[in-house]
Amino acid sequence: MKETNRRTFLTASAAVCAGAAVAAGPFPAGSKKLPIVHHVFFWLKNAGNEADRKKLIEGIKTLKAIETVGELHVGVVASTEKRDVVDNSWDVSELLFFKDLAAQAAYQSHPTHLAFIKNYSHLWSKVLVYDVAEV
Repeated sequence: MKETNRRTFLTASAAVCAGAAVAAGPFPAGSKKLPIVHHVFFWLKNAGNEADRKKLIEGIKTLKAIETVGELHVGVVASTEKRDVVDNSWDVSELLFFKDLAAQAAYQSHPTHLAFIKNYSHLWSKVLVYDVAEV
């Protein structure tokens, strides 16, 4: 699959997933503030290394302690049918929900998030982030 097609697909997929998740998410209906979805994909330096994958998942789960994180989901590649539109090249993902842009900004500079980057960034070779606002 061409890189531009994969990027287009991932952007669209993130938006669709975020919209569905937001609809079922922890935010009250009719809220004046639009929820922000932060979807991050990680590629391990040692692809296929189970110990590194478990360690990264452990680190991601520490982010739930940040008070502005509304919800956190951690995932790995599903064993779904292989199709041209499916990118399964990543190893671990995190899906975070914030009530608004200010909450997401606070998360970015939070000591727990900075400690996560410091303590676990040696595990990944690539990170791709999709931030989505509900429409």
